[in-house]
Amino acid sequence: MTKDSFKTKGKELKNFLLAMDRAWEEYENLKESLKNRKDSFNLPKDNCLYKGDNIDLLLALIEKEEKLSLIYIDPPFFTKEDKEAVVEEEGEKTRTLAYKDSWKNMSEYLEMLALRIMLMKDVLADDGLIFVHVDWHAAHYVRVILDEVFGVNRFVNEIIWQYKSGGSTKKHFARKHDNILVYSKTAKYKFNPQKEKSYNRGLKPYRFKGVEEFCDDVGWYTVVNMKDVWSLDMVGRTSSERTGYATQKPLKLMERIILAGSNSGDKVADFFCGSGSFGLAAAKLNRTFYMCDYGELAVKTTAQRLKEQDVSFERLYF
Repeated sequence: MTKDSFKTKGKELKNFLLAMDRAWEEYENLKESLKNRKDSFNLPKDNCLYKGDNIDLLLALIEKEEKLSLIYIDPPFFTKEDKEAVVEEEGEKTRTLAYKDSWKNMSEYLEMLALRIMLMKDVLADDGLIFVHVDWHAAHYVRVILDEVFGVNRFVNEIIWQYKSGGSTKKHFARKHDNILVYSKTAKYKFNPQKEKSYNRGLKPYRFKGVEEFCDDVGWYTVVNMKDVWSLDMVGRTSSERTGYATQKPLKLMERIILAGSNSGDKVADFFCGSGSFGLAAAKLNRTFYMCDYGELAVKTTAQRLKEQDVSFERLYF
């Protein structure tokens, strides 16, 4: 490393800090603006879907003093590529824009995300958890944002979602996992441990005293609290869940998160709802949801999936 190269790295850190400063300034301005807002709307008591900037919905929730037991977000990953979806109309399949993920620089991206995370903290219940779904492109920066907003001591987990997908390279190990960062608002938070099979070494029985063991077609195993590496399939081309929406997340992943971080009857939210998998899982598990996305296709896809499953919801307008 040379002195010049160190200065270059230092510049990246300065840009990060400037992005945080701008986000904090905008956050304070938005909170100040709430003092002059008139109470001219009512939030639905049941499931809600909003098309528009999630800042609008977040400010509405803050104004109404709504509190959410769980927040999950799957924001753009800073891939620097806009994402497409396959849409079928009148028997013909066409590609259309799903959402934009191109940015001037990392600083612009981080400022966008940091501001929203600050507002999300305000609507998270004291015993709530936030799950932030990212990947290798910006996970390291996003974790620092969460440390800054929620506090280093409020870190709960980094979940590794491992999956199989096409594509590989000879330049590095295949990147086949996402990062889900979990933070709490306070030291006392709601968490429901999930269970999983843990296969014995050699798949043979241990016969330890007091340890209950089971056997299936694979071999002998015990049942333990779930670990932080989750191997779940993506929504593949042949999956019955598949909508054609880019980066659609599987229902099993959403269900696992919702079960772990909330209870039946709780209010939960996804402020980058994409294809709507979170809302479908929330409804199935008897949670009331708020969902939001800026994209026309995302809201259309979400609404269609909810209607197909007879999930009642209201469209919210400001």
